Parts: sequence; C-alpha cells; structure tokens
Amino acid sequence: YQIANTELTYEKKHEWNFGVDMSFFNERLALTFDIYGRNNYDLIGLTYTQGAGGEISKYANVADMSSHGVEVGLNTVNLNKSGFRWTSDFIFSNAKNKITSLAVGGTQAYQLVTGSGYAIEGYPVRSIFSYRFAGLNEEGLPMVYNESGIATVGNVNFQETENLKDYLVYEGPSDPTFYGSFNNSLSYTGKWGRINLDLFITYAGGNVIRLDPVFSSAYSDLAALPRDFKNRWMIPGDELITNVPTIASMNQVYRYGSTDLSTAYNAYNYSTERIAKGGFIRLKEIAVTYELPKRWLEKTKCFNRASLKVAATNLCLLYADKKLNGQDPEFINSGGVATPISKQFTATVRLGF
Repeated sequence: YQIANTELTYEKKHEWNFGVDMSFFNERLALTFDIYGRNNYDLIGLTYTQGAGGEISKYANVADMSSHGVEVGLNTVNLNKSGFRWTSDFIFSNAKNKITSLAVGGTQAYQLVTGSGYAIEGYPVRSIFSYRFAGLNEEGLPMVYNESGIATVGNVNFQETENLKDYLVYEGPSDPTFYGSFNNSLSYTGKWGRINLDLFITYAGGNVIRLDPVFSSAYSDLAALPRDFKNRWMIPGDELITNVPTIASMNQVYRYGSTDLSTAYNAYNYSTERIAKGGFIRLKEIAVTYELPKRWLEKTKCFNRASLKVAATNLCLLYADKKLNGQDPEFINSGGVATPISKQFTATVRLGF
C-alpha cells in the first residue's frame, strides 16, 4: 500500500504544428513537410523524500521539457516510359528535446554514465556522460580523471553527487535525433507480365552508444571476450599505441587491491574511450516481384491475379562506426549492444481468385 499523494497532478502539454503537401510537374514530384514544437509541463517521475510516512521515494510532477522536430517526405517519378517505371521515396525526420526543469536531487555519477542514459536538466532525455579517459599507465592499466581532476587507477567515486557536469563529459543522447528511409522501385510491364525490383534503405544518427562493459580486473573461463582484446596492452611501450588495457596479472591485483583494480576497469567501461557513434545506414530489404500477365490467367478460368515475390531482409549495414567492431547499433541494451535480428530470406506466392 502507498499513502495518498494529494499533490500529484496531470501532465500538461502545449503543442503547435504546421504541415503542407505539394506536387509539381503533373505529380511527378511530390513533397510533404511537417514541423512541430511542444512544451511539456508537470511530467511525472520518481523523486526521493526524507522518509515521511514511511516512503523514501514517490511519484511527483518533477520535470518540464521542450521538444521540436521536422519531417520531410519526397516522392519522385524518375522514369515512366515504354513500360518502364522508376520511382523514389525519401523520408527525413529530425526530433530533439531538452529538459528545461528537473526537481530530482541525489543524482549519482554512475547513473549518468550508463548506456541507458539519464535525465539531467539542460540536456536531452536519456543523455549519456562519460569519465574522461586519461590513457594507460606504464603497466597497461586504465586511468580516468576523477572528481578531483586527477588521473587515477581506481580512485573513483561512482556515488559522487556534486558538480557532476564539471568533470564528466557529455557524449550525446542515446536516442537518434534524425532518422528516415530511402526506397527505389523499378518495374517493367510487357507481354510477359510485370517484374518489379524494390531496394529499401533505412538510416538514423545523432546519438551515441555505450559499448559493452566487458572489461574487468578478472575473467572466468565462461567469459566470451570481444575482438577488442586482440589490440590490448601486452608489453611496456604499448600504452603509446593502444588504448585497450591489459589483462591484469595476479601481481597487479595484489599491489593495487582487487577493489581499486575492479573500479579502474569499470571506470574504463564508462569512459570516453568506450563510446561509439550510433549512426548507421542499413540495407533493409531487396525484393523482386513477378506478376503473371492477365491473358495467361484468363485461360485458367480460376485466377485473376498471381505473383511470386522473393525478398531478402536485414542484409547488411552499409555504414556504422568502426568502434562497434561489427556490432549492430540499431539493437542495444541498457548496458551495450545486443544481438541483432538475423537475416531473412523469403519467397511468397500470391493467388487471387
């Protein structure tokens, strides 16, 4: 049971939008344009209390947020002659937001550096921050600048709540700020029927991704190590050519202490070195469709339409940040990049009676 929360009220929103649809050259070029602005007030979130009534946290109207965006759609008929037809569709969307007021105290450093992002006044929703990477020391151990501005191995307070924006580095939002698609459709209609080729590409960007927090002061035989480890520090002097820390030895664990060494590797996981751009261009689908001519179907006296479609979906990424090392930026967990959906190959037969 929870005690009554009489001060909680509805979330409120002021919004405006404007849109226009246009076509030119006998509808061979069509343009859609939409723009909006939005102010949200009294957004509900969890806030911490002094424990009155036996509750240390409760929901309250804790935030205000502003957002704006634009969407542009362009459709063109590039060719329409002698049975050939080629059309293109391009969509671009841009959306940004900022928390203008936030009445939640007690934010800790570890909350700002995780891959899921966190809310902080003056920044987008789900913003990601990082500890500033200070390089590897002569033993290959990772260093970051702590809350005192000192490059350190392990002397980091993840629970620090003061002056976080002074020493943590703002990386960007975890959500894309722009996204869209590009589709090309090429067809030919002749006496042998109609054949159509579709090429569909999607894209997004403007966000950042926290790479998997896989680095640790110790590993078990069950750990699956990523390919980053092939570039790790191995001999003195490697700190000049790589930013991937060493696999700690038992001697280092003994000298630095298991707690400090574990903190050092964890801080490295949440440092500026372990951030990648989230932008990508994906070859989403290639499809070929063949429709039988109606004069053939009329002879069957059974079907009025028949087609065969072969499609390949989620084929590959045409562009992604090299720091991802082959991981998929579109499929992420709160702690890093997740396993993407697999490629799909399908064949479809459609019959109309």
